[in-house]
Amino acid sequence: MNPLRDGPTTAAMALAALARYGERVAFSGHGGSFTYRQAHDIVGRMQAAMTRLGLRRGDAMAVLHANRGDAWMAGIAASALGLRLTPLHPLGSLADHRFVLEDAGIDHLLVDAHAFAKRGGEIAQSAGLRQVLTLGAAPYGVDLMRAAEAAGSASPVDVSRPDDIGQINYTGGTTGRAKGAYRVNRVLAAANLAVQVAYEWPRAPVYLAVAPNSHAGGTKVLPTLIRGGRVHCMHGFDPERVLDAIARERVSLGFLVPTMIYTLLDAPALARTDLSSLELLIYAASPMSPARLAEGLERIGPVFSQGYGQTETYPITVLARDDHSRADPGLLASCGRPIPAANVALLGDDGKPVAPGEVGEICVRAAHVMNGYWKRDDETAAALAGDWLHTSDMARADDRGFLYIVDRKKDMIISGGFNVYPKEVEDVLSADPTVAMAAVIGVPDAKWGEAVKAFVVPRPGCRPDADALIARVKAQKGGAHAPKSIEMVATIPTTALGKPDKKALRAPYWDRSGRNVG
Repeated sequence: MNPLRDGPTTAAMALAALARYGERVAFSGHGGSFTYRQAHDIVGRMQAAMTRLGLRRGDAMAVLHANRGDAWMAGIAASALGLRLTPLHPLGSLADHRFVLEDAGIDHLLVDAHAFAKRGGEIAQSAGLRQVLTLGAAPYGVDLMRAAEAAGSASPVDVSRPDDIGQINYTGGTTGRAKGAYRVNRVLAAANLAVQVAYEWPRAPVYLAVAPNSHAGGTKVLPTLIRGGRVHCMHGFDPERVLDAIARERVSLGFLVPTMIYTLLDAPALARTDLSSLELLIYAASPMSPARLAEGLERIGPVFSQGYGQTETYPITVLARDDHSRADPGLLASCGRPIPAANVALLGDDGKPVAPGEVGEICVRAAHVMNGYWKRDDETAAALAGDWLHTSDMARADDRGFLYIVDRKKDMIISGGFNVYPKEVEDVLSADPTVAMAAVIGVPDAKWGEAVKAFVVPRPGCRPDADALIARVKAQKGGAHAPKSIEMVATIPTTALGKPDKKALRAPYWDRSGRNVG
């Protein structure tokens, strides 16, 4: 690449933002309050401590933390020193964390000892680790904040290079073993810029960081700081605490997964909470029920914006605030239109665009598409075949360019020779006033090959009628889509990313090879 064309890395963007706004508050809430000036100083001190502890360019660091400002600063300090980062999901299992540390070849581990002292201790002995750093005192490792204080005054440095591998992010593993999507710093910078141009940002946002910063929620932190805003950190999602924080902190920007929004809508405190400060509420990670989205517009306000993407590239499309129109309710089922920074096509199995109105796989070309899967050349070749990122998400487009995801390619049910996309059934079920949430899978069936099975969570105080729900789907989508059985459940299992865990739902009926175990 020609250095003349190189823009700043994300580390450089972050350091510039921290140097720009002086005594404004950059971070508040969980983990403490820090001004921009304090944060800039802490990054420099952290770098001095990291250097003394032997961290070097090209090393790999994993980070496990609850949402907190000093953890974000530590990540920027390491990135600017030329390390590559791998976030560990705060809700991940011990086995998941150990797998990532080994797979990504991690040298150094940073643990938030306030929230994850026990887990940190469990994985601190992992093979290959050279150094364990902690935020807060722990019976293992080196307290980074104490070491930073001892380092004295030190100005931040940035030696990050555009073509160095900057980050490895692991997929949610919804269709198999998690894979590490890696990006060089040039691609990370493009992803940051894509996020900044994709959404209708408040002028000086107050961002409620309650979804894990290790994943899509974290992509809103740097854009907030670039605008001189404030990041209010929360550890763990509780609807009452979230609503209280929005009102008390005058939050203007939020990011939630749909299951979180459903919980807010069902919370008694919603009706008495002042949400007048809220300007933009981004939802992503999984499709949202159009019926519940319409309820959100009615009860929370016209603040919703959907961002569609995946670990391999985010964002891809956006359904803007103005597109969330009660006058055009059909759009509530859409994931929006491609963002300006992405070329998007719906391709068939032959690699060619499908006919207008037909279902095809969402495929993407953009500067922020991952470079590949870490140590998985065959899977990289398949995902990037034909110089497109193949998302495995199936969708159709309308004549205005809005995309409508029908489901994951691997989640499609073939029942009696008909293709059934679970999302279409879930949307019909969720529109029933007695249903809070629904998930649909295919189960083995001697007659149909696969039978449509639904899991339904009732709304508080309601008792859905299974026969009536089956009739509702049959009337709206036809007999092939109608569930052969409906099971009422208290909750639907979710992955660490907040997506309905279809693997867990299918497990009692299919073995890992897809064979019938029923």
